[in-house]
Amino acid sequence: MSIPQYQEQLEQYLSEQACSSRNEEMTRRQREEEPCPYRTPFQRDRDRILHCNAFRRLKRKTQVFLSPTGDHYRTRLTHTLEVSQIARTISRALLLNEDLTEAIALGHDLGHSPFGHSGESVLNEICPHGYRHYEQSVRVADYIEKDGRGLNLTEAVRNGILCHTNRIAATKEGNVVRLADRIAYINHDIEDAVRAGILCAEELPEEAIRILGRTKSQRITTLVASVVENGSADIGMDEKVEKAQNLLHEFMFENVYYNPVAKQEEEKAQNLLRRLYQYYIEHIEKLPGNYLAISRRFDEHRAVCDYISGMSDGYAVDLYCELFVPKEWK
Repeated sequence: MSIPQYQEQLEQYLSEQACSSRNEEMTRRQREEEPCPYRTPFQRDRDRILHCNAFRRLKRKTQVFLSPTGDHYRTRLTHTLEVSQIARTISRALLLNEDLTEAIALGHDLGHSPFGHSGESVLNEICPHGYRHYEQSVRVADYIEKDGRGLNLTEAVRNGILCHTNRIAATKEGNVVRLADRIAYINHDIEDAVRAGILCAEELPEEAIRILGRTKSQRITTLVASVVENGSADIGMDEKVEKAQNLLHEFMFENVYYNPVAKQEEEKAQNLLRRLYQYYIEHIEKLPGNYLAISRRFDEHRAVCDYISGMSDGYAVDLYCELFVPKEWK
């Protein structure tokens, strides 16, 4: 018996709700390929995501605070790792497929733009195709990584990534990641906002804190426990806990995500992306070769949006300076 076959046999101890590595529909890839002698299809997807260029760039992409100088503020990469940890904990407790869960979690933000959701907003405004980071994450996996060959991920992982923001996924594991994403970002963004002096812990809505807990650890424990105790048949939380989380979510939008202090550089970042976008539309030949190939395969706007959305915050700033800021004469 091969190692993957042995691992697939172990899946018989998972919940009936779990997505099996032997599910032909969910393990189908866009291109057929020989199976790996050591890994199941979902383990293979996890490794492809972990080693791809887009994943590494997440370390220099904004979570909430644009280019923060402190070492302890979250980036898109640390957010992704926290989502993965929470999602795996839930999946393990519910006897779901932890490998599938991890692959979806690690890949869910591969397509996020520079400068966080402010970058997403401006790209959605100026690109005729629109721009939504969850769709772009699948696009990165399908058409951009590996010089356009893509990662050739399984259908289950692609679907989970696509549905992680606001849709019901085809697998329970995908729906676990959707909940884990929200659990992670609300609570770590509170911690970052307190560190930044934008809010005090005492300002958090008492009704929500009384139910969820006063510390980040307590709140995450309460939320995870609610998902686990709610059972795997319908991935979700009990009504009281979900209401408390929604209240905290609304509070964060009102007091942090739209806070003028946290967003004071947002207009500059958006203008920077607009200028870069216009430049490459007018000088399409300046795109790197793999994005020129995308322009021929799709169109110029698709290629320019793919290129800019893949940039890290720092790379976008450096490129802008190189193109538009005069250099000293030497």
